[in-house]
Amino acid sequence: MKLFGTDGVRGQAGGFLSAEVALRLAMAAGIYFRKHSTTNKILLGKDTRRSGYMIENALVSGLTAVGYNVIQIGPMPTPAIAFLTESMRCDAGIMLSASHNPFEDNGVKFFNQFGDKLQPICEKEIEEIFQNDELIKASQCRGKDIGSSKRINDVIGRYIVHIKSTFPQELSLSGLRIVLDCANGAAYKVAPTILEELGAEVITLNNNPNGFNINDECGALYPHKLSRIVHEYRADIGIALDGDADRLVVVDEKGAVIDGDKLLGALTVYLKNQGLLQGGACVATVMSNKALEDYLNSNDIKLYRADVGDKHVLDMMKKEGVNFGGEQSGHIIFSDVAKTGDGLASSLQVLAMMIKSGKKASIALNPFKLYPQVLKNLSIEQKIPLNEIQGLEEKLSAVRAKGLRELIRYSGTENKLRILVEGKNQKDVDNAIEDLTQFFKKILG
Repeated sequence: MKLFGTDGVRGQAGGFLSAEVALRLAMAAGIYFRKHSTTNKILLGKDTRRSGYMIENALVSGLTAVGYNVIQIGPMPTPAIAFLTESMRCDAGIMLSASHNPFEDNGVKFFNQFGDKLQPICEKEIEEIFQNDELIKASQCRGKDIGSSKRINDVIGRYIVHIKSTFPQELSLSGLRIVLDCANGAAYKVAPTILEELGAEVITLNNNPNGFNINDECGALYPHKLSRIVHEYRADIGIALDGDADRLVVVDEKGAVIDGDKLLGALTVYLKNQGLLQGGACVATVMSNKALEDYLNSNDIKLYRADVGDKHVLDMMKKEGVNFGGEQSGHIIFSDVAKTGDGLASSLQVLAMMIKSGKKASIALNPFKLYPQVLKNLSIEQKIPLNEIQGLEEKLSAVRAKGLRELIRYSGTENKLRILVEGKNQKDVDNAIEDLTQFFKKILG
């Protein structure tokens, strides 16, 4: 049984991710983490989905069954789990969330004792333990060896203090009007508190979770209402988070959504000008627009491209000695202050950049013009390895001959093929997308 996708274990709650699977997954993870245990504690947080109650209890049962003591902290952002796992000296951290997915789904993300997401080799070992009936049975504890569980409600303060400390001490948000969309998700408490304590006037949207409205036409995936409210209230900026608050989307004072690549470019140059950019480079993904690369190069900054997924971005950052990177989807990583994408930490850096530049968001966050780029998500019946599809290389060679850049990949969590084409001529891009779409429809159904 294949468990892990591109970001933990994710699926329909009660379907693929049933209470039974969650229980066994927790036992397998507990057995794995015990090999390097120092404190015998695992931190467990979640977002605001109703299914979180069911899966959280299953995870606690599985972990305590193999002897772990569990600390439950309730709804908290994913990056908070990464931070608190290391801060509270836990052997591991677990975040129960399906991120930007609708409420019907849920997921389980694991962090090691340093707050880093697990490497594929570690996930593979947990999967192998999951399949091993004898090991699962033999590892269950009895008597005084059974683990315990306790709920702590005051750790929210630790995370708030940590995030506020990432904002320059000499600056204040006083005088700024910010519209904040919490996506009815995990940051519905911490996000407004942080911005208000730093002095901003905050108009908060979608901070009343009911278990079913997380990401429901709100937050980072649906910034259109945010755009309207920013314009209506004459706010200086709009900030949208996703369900677990590891993603950031920004709206300028005119109500326009800032492209993620433009955000990465503006922040990279800002860090360089502040003397804070390590390695003279930024890490983005293969999905990022070529215009970002050209803009950074014009500022003597190198761009490294990683595979899609914030953990791949972070891996390359570590490899290349770089402290900043992200994805155009809104996962932005300042590794000096966060272990993973952190929408709140990133938003404070955006605000600091605006204040120091003295420019409005529409100017400060639009440093270059994007090249035409089209991404087509094609629902498919089967995932045939791309290198086994006859005629594909000839198709791609024809695309490249027109000066276009293409990227073809399967989704790690859905039965979809993602087709990306970009170039300086919109007509050429559109024609290439249509040609490739018809090609794959015939082959993949």
